[in-house]
Amino acid sequence: MIENQKLAKRIKGIFIESRATYGTRRIRKQLATQEISVSRKRVGRLMKQNQLCCKIKRKFKVTTDSKHRLPVAKNVLDRDFSATRPNQKYVGDITYIRTQQGWLYLAVVIDLFSRKVVGWAMEDHMEASLVNDALLMAL
Repeated sequence: MIENQKLAKRIKGIFIESRATYGTRRIRKQLATQEISVSRKRVGRLMKQNQLCCKIKRKFKVTTDSKHRLPVAKNVLDRDFSATRPNQKYVGDITYIRTQQGWLYLAVVIDLFSRKVVGWAMEDHMEASLVNDALLMAL
C-alpha cells in the first residue's frame, strides 16, 4: 500500500497534466494504469486536502432558435466578405455578456473594407431596437 504523501504527489502530477480537468474517477483510472490500486474516496480525500478541484464542463446552452416561422433574410453577400470601398458592405453580430445583474447584449456592425467596428449598441434586452441602434451609429 502506497503512503498518502507519495500518492498525493502522484495525484497532483496527474491533475496538473490533465490541466485540472480530471476528477476522482479519471485520476483513479490513471493510477490504475500505473498499477496503483486505490479507492476513489481516498483519491477524493487527498485531492480535497491538497485543494485540487477539477474544472466542471458545463452543458452547452442553445441560444438560437432555428426552428421558427419567421422569414429568413436573403444571403446578399453569398460569403463574399471583400469590399472595394468604405461603407459598401456591413456585417454584424450579437454577443451575450454575463454580468452579476444578468445578461447584456452587444450588437456590433463592422465595415468589411476597413474591418473596423463602425457601430455598436448594448442593452439588457435582445430586441430589434438593439440592432437598429448599432446600425444607426454606423450610418
